[in-house]
Amino acid sequence: MFATASRRVFQNAASASACSNNFTAFFPVRCMSSIPSTMKAAVVREVGDAHALKVETDFPTPELKAGGVIVKNQFAGINFIDTYHRKGLYPRDLPFIGGQEGGGTVAAVSDEAAAQGIKVGDPVAYSVFGSYAQYTAVPAAKLLPVPEGVGLDVATSCVVQGLTAHYLTSSAHADLIKEGEWCLIHGVGGGTCQWAAQMAKLRGFKVIGTCSKGKADIGESLGCDELIVLDEVPGTSYEDYESVDIVSRVMEVTDGKGCKAVIDGIGKSTVDISIGSLAHRGIFISFGNASGAVPAFPVLRLIGKSAYVTRPKLLDYTVDRAELVSRADEIFGWLKDKKLNVSVDCAFPLEEAAEGHLYLEAGKSKGKVLYKID
Repeated sequence: MFATASRRVFQNAASASACSNNFTAFFPVRCMSSIPSTMKAAVVREVGDAHALKVETDFPTPELKAGGVIVKNQFAGINFIDTYHRKGLYPRDLPFIGGQEGGGTVAAVSDEAAAQGIKVGDPVAYSVFGSYAQYTAVPAAKLLPVPEGVGLDVATSCVVQGLTAHYLTSSAHADLIKEGEWCLIHGVGGGTCQWAAQMAKLRGFKVIGTCSKGKADIGESLGCDELIVLDEVPGTSYEDYESVDIVSRVMEVTDGKGCKAVIDGIGKSTVDISIGSLAHRGIFISFGNASGAVPAFPVLRLIGKSAYVTRPKLLDYTVDRAELVSRADEIFGWLKDKKLNVSVDCAFPLEEAAEGHLYLEAGKSKGKVLYKID
């Protein structure tokens, strides 16, 4: 449930006239008195490189909708999927505010949201488009109440990366891996797969992780049963996946059996390694394109091991509020019990929107990268 009344600021419908934003008049609202009509936001008007992300100071503040709230953001998460939207790899209607992961406090509440116990001042995290901004309109069904003892920066980090790692390690493998069996996870020195490596261990899997030499300290802190440390591509922080014969090492570690699941967010550079590392009736879970999109390959490549392949996305594993909250509750429980160690790498001011994307795309991050929003 949401925070207790002692931690909330509540204003009833009588205070609606104090809102400077032009919210709909068809139903009463509960809101802070200081919501401006325009706001600061990082906007994409033409797709392109990181500098296509332009910070504007007079973008219209979103209107409150029935069944929703307005969140005053303190943090926005930067994720690789945001770079795919910015480049046009995953097309969106232009112009759009970047981001789809945020955290902050509730600034305005519709009647329907108020009836669910949501109040102005509640600390929340969420995943909807348009989080690279001072304010975001969020359906109440998408809100995650942030419990005591979990910081908003960590809670924001949880919403995309944490939930993604959760479904990858609990559901996307379709139960083709069991406790005590081997799982290969690429890029455990980065954001999402730091979570995934730890969650896989919590699920009872034996984990082989890959990471670059520059992120070996992070990889070693995650409890992997085997860590394959790779050279870096000259001039970058990216792993050189040709610097070690990963498939041979995987087969050596697993006594020739291979891994029942491979979790791969790297893409083009690792697809052959991932398929080659599979055990009989293992599953290749391809969830990202950090090195480029996975090229098409003939399904006959899977016949040698009767292997499976899936290309999942988060929305299909949070199909309703019950599933969303169930996943979040387990993650927040692990965080409170200190079973998960979440690394927030750095927080760029929103004014440095392009720099945040450049940092992530250069492979420099050793954890979650955020925007701090004033």
